[in-house]
Amino acid sequence: MSRRGGADEDADADEGGRVRLDQWLWAARFFKTRSLAADAIDGGKVEVGGERAKRARVVRPGDVVTVRVGPIEHEVVVRTLAARRGSASVAQGLYEETPLGRERRERTQLQMKLAHVQYDFEEGRPDKKQRREIDRWRGRA
Repeated sequence: MSRRGGADEDADADEGGRVRLDQWLWAARFFKTRSLAADAIDGGKVEVGGERAKRARVVRPGDVVTVRVGPIEHEVVVRTLAARRGSASVAQGLYEETPLGRERRERTQLQMKLAHVQYDFEEGRPDKKQRREIDRWRGRA
């Protein structure tokens, strides 16, 4: 039996076995690579049950996992285990977002959207003549 697991590791996950937190986060598509998931865990951006977790922590169905990806915080309940990454629809079945977590995430997304400043570039940049007028108006020339 190899140390990395391979097919045996996937069979264990399907039978309700053991799945590491970094594997599960990768399989649930919170992170693009497993090493990014491990870095986020080591950086304190992932909590399980309200406590900071380690990457080798075993995830079980019913665990509440809080994941911060950028400014967005996801609070989810683990539904099923998977050690292999599948399609996005399969990944969404691995967890269920808590109502409080969904509310906080949507509020953060709305704040980010409202904070976005829009600039009006219809007139374009000032040309040389307009810049000289601006400089005169500011008292620079």
